[in-house]
Amino acid sequence: MTNVVLYGAVGIILLISFYKDKSKTKMALKKAWKAFENILPQFLGVIVIVGVMLSLIDPETIGILVGNQSGWVGVILSSVIGAITLIPGFVAFPLAALLLQNGAGVMQIAAFVSSLMMVGVVTIPVEIKYFGKKLTLLRNTLAFIFSFIVALIIGRVVQ
Repeated sequence: MTNVVLYGAVGIILLISFYKDKSKTKMALKKAWKAFENILPQFLGVIVIVGVMLSLIDPETIGILVGNQSGWVGVILSSVIGAITLIPGFVAFPLAALLLQNGAGVMQIAAFVSSLMMVGVVTIPVEIKYFGKKLTLLRNTLAFIFSFIVALIIGRVVQ
C-alpha cells in the first residue's frame, strides 16, 4: 500500500513539473534514464551473483558463517568482507535483507553494511593520492572499528 501511495505522489509531482516546464521535465527524465542505464549493469550483475550464491549456499551455511550463533567471529568475518567489497549502497541494503532472510544475524549484517559503506580497502590508492597515507589509514581504521560499535549497538537494540 505504501508503494502505491509513493508512486502516486511521484506521478502527481511529475505531472505538475511537466505542466510548469515541459522542457526541463523532459531533460530531467532523460538524465534520470541515463543514470538508470549506467546503474543497471552493476545492479543486475550483483543481483545475479547474489542469486547464484544464495542458490549454492543453503541458509544453514549462511547461519553457521554469519548467523547469530557465529558470534563475534561472524561479526569479524562480515566486517572484513564488507571492508574489501565494493558494492554501491542501493545494492547493499537489498543484499543485506536477502542475507537476513536466509539466516544471517543482525549484528553480522550491521557490521557488514557499516564496513561496506565506510571502509574502502579497494579505494585506498585513490584516497591516499588525495588525502595522504596517514589520514587514509586513520580514517579506514576508525571506520573499521566503528563497524563493530554499530554491530554491538544494533545487536543490543534488536535483540
